[in-house]
Amino acid sequence: FSLLWDGETTVGWRGAYKLEFPDGSWEIKDSALGVISSGNNRVDLCRDIMTKNQFSAFVLKFDFKLTEGANSGVKYFVGEPGKKSGPAQRSAVAALEYQIVDDAVPTVTGNRTLGYLADIMQSKKPKASIKKVGEWNQAIIKVFPDNQVEYWLNGYKILEYTRGSTGFLNLVATSKYKDLQGFGMARRGHILLEGHGGVVSYRSIKIKEFDKN
Repeated sequence: FSLLWDGETTVGWRGAYKLEFPDGSWEIKDSALGVISSGNNRVDLCRDIMTKNQFSAFVLKFDFKLTEGANSGVKYFVGEPGKKSGPAQRSAVAALEYQIVDDAVPTVTGNRTLGYLADIMQSKKPKASIKKVGEWNQAIIKVFPDNQVEYWLNGYKILEYTRGSTGFLNLVATSKYKDLQGFGMARRGHILLEGHGGVVSYRSIKIKEFDKN
């Protein structure tokens, strides 16, 4: 594995819709990268951050810590976001996502839960995989060269699917992504951390790519 975030700087990362890292949205403290709360302001400029590099099949490991009511996510195979302005600039980048959310507080849609393939497929979390808010968790996203994808949480596999399979395409066809041609099927893309209003911290973000040959 190689470090995707060095634990000290913003090198290798930039804002979505931006050329540079966004000011005043994230802070680095105690070797953790944390979203700064925006209070109740849900229509601020986009605070999502993404890797400058792109990745294909990989294993991504990261630790995360929630606060009460927090809502974030880790997206992958993210394309290059187009330019947006005004309130639209905070619109989420459409991509496959490992949902990071406090299950105890209902989200806007009421069905987004920790480990959810956001807006597509619910995870199956055993009780032992769930930690209290404020404790560090370890998540793993495995994307194999054959398009099989696995989500892990604190040592437990909680979700699996295959990109391009009939089951996956059927789920996308009934999701909010139904009108996005080829959604979730990019061969390479950026890794993105969502910066919503709630406070979420990340650390030990590591990636290992499978043999490109």
